[in-house]
Amino acid sequence: MFKIFISYIFLCCFLFAHAEEYGSSTGWKLPRFVSLKSDEVNVRVGPGTKYPIVVKYTVKNLPVEIIGENNNWRKTKDIEGNEGWILEALLQGDRFGITNQSYNESVQIYSHPKGKVVGKIGKNNVVKVNHCLSNWCKIKYAKHSGWINKENLWGIYENEEFNISFFQPIINQMWKIKF
Repeated sequence: MFKIFISYIFLCCFLFAHAEEYGSSTGWKLPRFVSLKSDEVNVRVGPGTKYPIVVKYTVKNLPVEIIGENNNWRKTKDIEGNEGWILEALLQGDRFGITNQSYNESVQIYSHPKGKVVGKIGKNNVVKVNHCLSNWCKIKYAKHSGWINKENLWGIYENEEFNISFFQPIINQMWKIKF
């Protein structure tokens, strides 16, 4: 009986350790990335307008990470580690990223993953992320688009893939890349 009890405790601990967290208001996975809907967004100490403003964002489409929920407020974290609460109506699900290389050189933009270089982009630019494969994301910046290595973007998780075409395996073969 004691062995069964210990096994049960071990199983419960294992399951809780590997359980994913979901938002109490939306039921969506936490954490997750979203972007700012406006170029004037206040970040507050707590979930409500009575709380003081900690940071004021002035860049539309800036990506932030939702790390908590409280009714119609979302606890967020930005690229610099600032945390606070933003009203849900000021956030959107459109995916954007910030070029975030660890060196001073510009990030190269490729025609396709491991393809030829078609442009460069500097650090801390906000880019639209159209879709991501295992190591690469297709971005749009101003009137230019191309592929950027995922390690140079903040606003995308390391193992995250999204908006992948049904035909992507065929396209990968055409590009002769291995994922």
